[in-house]
Amino acid sequence: MGRVVHFEIHADDPERAMKFYKEIFKWQFSKWGGEDYWLIITGKPEVRGIDGGLMKRKGNGPSAGQPVNSFVCTIDVDSIDEAS
Repeated sequence: MGRVVHFEIHADDPERAMKFYKEIFKWQFSKWGGEDYWLIITGKPEVRGIDGGLMKRKGNGPSAGQPVNSFVCTIDVDSIDEAS
């Protein structure tokens, strides 16, 4: 069975997004690499859960009435050939 192992949030304003997630969920962020990318720690290492990343959106955000297009989900599988 495939499990979600990582997620990414794409945001127009990363600083505003990080402020929101810090205040509401107590997530922690650390800058990673040279790009506008931050690793997200969602909880204590000894507590089950997944961590992720937040990055500056590289294109336009969704228009009014358009489906959400700002989240990436990575799923771990034993074999991509068998999973497809």
